[in-house]
Amino acid sequence: MSTITDQRPRRVLVVEDSAVLRHLLTRVVAGDPRLELLEAVETAEEALRLVPLLRPDVISMDICLPGMDGLEATRQIMAHFPTPIVIVSDTVGGEATRISMNALRSGALAVIEKPQGLCGAAGGTGAHAIATQLYIMSQVPVIRRRLLQAEPFRHKGMWTRPLDIRPRILALAASTGGPTAFARVLGDLPADFGLPVVLVQHMGHAFMEGFAQWLDQQVALPVTLARHGMPLERGRVLVAPGDQHMTLGTRGEIVLHDGARVQGQRPSADVLFSSVAQVFGSDGLGVLLTGMGEDGVEGLGRIRARGGYTVVEDRSTAVIHGMPGAAERAGAACISLPVHEISPHIMRIMAGGQTLADSPLKG
Repeated sequence: MSTITDQRPRRVLVVEDSAVLRHLLTRVVAGDPRLELLEAVETAEEALRLVPLLRPDVISMDICLPGMDGLEATRQIMAHFPTPIVIVSDTVGGEATRISMNALRSGALAVIEKPQGLCGAAGGTGAHAIATQLYIMSQVPVIRRRLLQAEPFRHKGMWTRPLDIRPRILALAASTGGPTAFARVLGDLPADFGLPVVLVQHMGHAFMEGFAQWLDQQVALPVTLARHGMPLERGRVLVAPGDQHMTLGTRGEIVLHDGARVQGQRPSADVLFSSVAQVFGSDGLGVLLTGMGEDGVEGLGRIRARGGYTVVEDRSTAVIHGMPGAAERAGAACISLPVHEISPHIMRIMAGGQTLADSPLKG
């Protein structure tokens, strides 16, 4: 896969059963100089036939297709011809959202809504947002792998160094690849986990409630979309709603607000992590997972500076190592671990604390 410095147009395969939307998406792709339209097809079966022949840089995939649906198509493509896939859905909520989330778990990189503004023309911010997402995701190297079935990590070090912290909150954040990573990390925590959990996932506003419902079905801990004033509770996961920053009040309650975007994001990982550092100080535990950009780096650094403990996802499992990698370079991470080793590490901390004796990130 070419890097972001490769300026050639990115080759796009559109899979969409609606003739109107298929025409619209072809206009979006053809009208953007960063993209080149290879083909637009209406069935998953046709897409599976064309992928090995055309070798697209990115696929725009509908979910509700005749015959094989977009979820199964994603599974087949990622198993045989790994290619960046962006789910472009004109339906949110219910079954469509569940399928979209499972498509992310099967290897799709992102899910975006077909904006209402696309109904009249292929121009405007909706068209530009879709084209930009396709262009960005086309740069992501994908491989034939299933994160949720990864082999256990074997670190060369021994769990011998005592860790003198007693966290009172767990805060997590992710962007691209986040749903799968959250399902793994939270799914590996026991139902009686003793900390309140708060998280930020970069995703379109329309998908956030469905994402929280989907995640609730994947893990033992109850998962709820956060509301303003909601109290923190041990063993409950609160998800930041779309297009609102989530912070923590001094009485242990959720505070939502619509302040300016940070690192281009709202909700922002930086905002959440900074609030954890301010309210909980050395009792904060922050985890920054896969994602593009640098959101979360500054906030994670603040948690560490206040004496809290910070974990980032290792590049060996991160779909995109941008956010966790930037945190490592900034000195904001206490340790870097593959996604399947993060929860066991958290549980060792909760049990009285052992950490890696030879971790290169421990300072």
